[in-house]
Order: sequence, then structure tokens, then C-alpha cells
Amino acid sequence: MKNTALWSFALHCYARPGIQDTCLRLQRENGLDVCLLLCCCWLETRQVAFSAQRLESLQDSICDWQREITQPLRQLRMAWRASAQDDDGLHDLRERLKALELDAERMALQRLEAASQAWPAERRAEAWLEHYLPMADDAQRLRLAARQAQSGLAGF
Repeated sequence: MKNTALWSFALHCYARPGIQDTCLRLQRENGLDVCLLLCCCWLETRQVAFSAQRLESLQDSICDWQREITQPLRQLRMAWRASAQDDDGLHDLRERLKALELDAERMALQRLEAASQAWPAERRAEAWLEHYLPMADDAQRLRLAARQAQSGLAGF
């Protein structure tokens, strides 16, 4: 499977201290899509201007995929959590399911990158995170992690 700029960025950003917990909390408590959230961070670091139409376009590009592919994989993986602790065979299946879920998320990020590929950087681009996130402190935490991830990728 092809690695893209957004996928590489997402891996680096998600690995920053506290970002995984923040993303999963926002997913659980606010129903936010982690792939879309990381894409918003990426677009912001690339200084792509926000617009409601662009956000809607991104949501449309992955809505069916996330609902029909990623979410069912995640739900099944979570449903097996307790049982897999005492069953080695089920544990192995759950790990394979986790890998499939990660592949599905990579494909969602590929779709997001393709949907936003033609959007140019602008010197005074409006921030994406304030429009997608319910809490300003989460936006700041993610923005810092995104900048650090982007800096880390600059050497690649």
C-alpha cells in the first residue's frame, strides 16, 4: 500500500506525546473522525485556506468509507477486547483485525489527500482546527503537535 504525505504526517503527529489520547477522546466524546482531524492539522501546517465547502468536501470523501468499512472493523475489534485477553486464538484474530482497521484508516487518509491535493497554500490561510474542534485548548495542543510533526518530516 502506498505511503502518502498525509499518511506520513499523520503517523508523526499521532505519535507526539498526548496526541493519541486527545484524538481518541475527541472521537469518543464528540464523534470526531480522527483521520479528518489529522487531515485538518496537515492542511493547516501546509497553510491551505479553510472553507466550509472544503471541509464538507473532505467529509463527503470519506463518510461512506468510514461508516461502511472503518467503523465496523473498529466496533468488532472493541467487542473482542475482553474475550481476547483469555483466548490466544481470538487475540491473534483481534490483532489482525487491528491491522485491517489501520489499513482502512490509511486508505481514508489517501482519499482525504486526493480530495485536497489541488488546494494551494496561501500566505494568510484561516485555521482549520477552530472550525472542526469543539475546544480551543485541544486545537492548540494538536496545532503544536502538527508543527512538530511537520518539522520532523522536513528532513525526509
